[in-house]
Amino acid sequence: MILPAVRDFKDIEKLSKSNYKQCVILDTHIGHLGNILAMLKDKQVFIHLDLIKGLSGEEAAVEYIFQKYKPYGIISTKTKIIKRASQLGVKTILRVFIIDSSALKRSIGIIEQCDADYVEVLPGIASKVIQEVRQKTGKPIIAGGLIDQEEEVEQALAHGAFAVTTSRRELWEKFEFRN
Repeated sequence: MILPAVRDFKDIEKLSKSNYKQCVILDTHIGHLGNILAMLKDKQVFIHLDLIKGLSGEEAAVEYIFQKYKPYGIISTKTKIIKRASQLGVKTILRVFIIDSSALKRSIGIIEQCDADYVEVLPGIASKVIQEVRQKTGKPIIAGGLIDQEEEVEQALAHGAFAVTTSRRELWEKFEFRN
């Protein structure tokens, strides 16, 4: 399954007309969020709070977004954000960056501590890590980062990823009817 990650308005318009039921909003300004969500009203939208310009990294940001926009889900690298979103009943994705064995060990501890609904492992091309994190935490894994080829999507899924996030529109189109 592909989980489209949207960065610009052209992609938002294209995605709004697609068959995808879920997506991720990246790299936007808080002032644009209402219009983006209105365009994607038929989708289950995950908002990546760390990448929304004009928001702080505090729990109050989650509360504001929840009260004002009622998103389907929140993505963050911050455990306090994930915990607060969970308390509010919002689906959560914890994003972890695994660059070496120390980061892997730390990430597994963080995953167990904050109990997110999903875990996004970056880089998503790290198939060995996808399997290990899934086995050790029991969480559904989303592969993200550096995935720009069809084979990389298929490899991540074959190694146990629940879904793959990509901002590459060509991949959305290739996988749209496989979801």
